[in-house]
Amino acid sequence: MRNRRVEITPMTAEDLDPVMVIEQAGHPSPWPAQVFVEELAREWARIDVVRERDPDGVSRVAGFCNYWIVRDEIHLLNIATHPDRRQRGHAAALMDNLLAVARAHHCRYLTLEVRRSNRPAIALYERYGFVAVGLRPKYYVENREDAIVMSLDLE
Repeated sequence: MRNRRVEITPMTAEDLDPVMVIEQAGHPSPWPAQVFVEELAREWARIDVVRERDPDGVSRVAGFCNYWIVRDEIHLLNIATHPDRRQRGHAAALMDNLLAVARAHHCRYLTLEVRRSNRPAIALYERYGFVAVGLRPKYYVENREDAIVMSLDLE
């Protein structure tokens, strides 16, 4: 996906440092860099980055989306935007891209887990039609917070 100021591309090894800045700023228990390196090597895993072009023409990673394509399902593992680049539509652009990927791969549904307390993320997912289908009690290790399981039926 591309427009004049935003472009979504597959993550490369060169994107690891800015992705780690976003990961560390946005999560109470950020994944280590090695997890992202391993994700880049997995056949079923994808990480897309949204790049924002500044007025000076410099392209910067503003967010990322990590997901798995497993048969007829996409499982969203992580979507995050740099704190300084939030409220600019980057998460929505990543979600639009994710839906395009799902349709291109003939996926029937998307699934994800989200922290019960993450109201902005839940609101984003609900805008896209995701519904809560379950609960994973004490899912997050660092604070034992529950995860809401959400799903989007694409059929």
